[in-house]
Amino acid sequence: MTYTHITVERSFQDKVATVTMRRAEVHNAFNTRLIQDLQAAFNDLFADEKLHAVVLTGDGPSFSAGADLNMMKASATFTQEQNLTDSLRLADLFDTINSFPCPVVARVNGTAMGGGAGLIAVCDIVIAAESARLAFSEVKLGIAPAVISPYVVRKIGETHARVLFVTGERFSATRGREIGLVHTVVPLPELDAALERTLNELLSSGPQALRACKALALNVGSMQHETARRYTAETIAALRVSTEGQEGLRAFLEKRKPNWVL
Repeated sequence: MTYTHITVERSFQDKVATVTMRRAEVHNAFNTRLIQDLQAAFNDLFADEKLHAVVLTGDGPSFSAGADLNMMKASATFTQEQNLTDSLRLADLFDTINSFPCPVVARVNGTAMGGGAGLIAVCDIVIAAESARLAFSEVKLGIAPAVISPYVVRKIGETHARVLFVTGERFSATRGREIGLVHTVVPLPELDAALERTLNELLSSGPQALRACKALALNVGSMQHETARRYTAETIAALRVSTEGQEGLRAFLEKRKPNWVL
């Protein structure tokens, strides 16, 4: 598929897809087309069971500055109903990335503000340059990080959200790691090496097992005890008898690499 504001590139024998936001001149800020492109790309990749990971990153010096100036100008002229439709479209994008079946890795090469920080919150693994600056900056514009808030609060907890939402202050990638928004922080020249180490870990894991593990992490915390008991038992039983599970066990016993390892 042809996109306007993103590119999708494959690597590691098509087992990794890299989605790059390509609006460097405006710090990869959101407009309607970028949101549509991201939604379409993740929809297109959804059914590819060969994928071990999707990498999400930004072109140029920034990851994403959130909504762009023209989008903010337009929203000021919208009716409440039009703004609701616009916000639901963005909410659908965050939900699509959050619930994407295989791991999504954020390569945070620079600034991530507002909705850009929201993109980080819906990724499973976040690797950031130590020079990156983050913020939930909506309050500075007289609005709120409403659409991204369910994902952000789940990641950083209420105590940090209560501070960062109301101050809108910028904070470092290191602080982001301390509060659970970021997982790995490295100097910018080492960003791609850190990303490759993470991808190698994912590539050594079974692709269907990766999907099962992500589903467990997303779902079991909100389940009632009996539901979780049944769900987890059915998950491991199905994996044990699957082709992938059988191959993984044989490879372990035979002291060789399983057939999904490059």
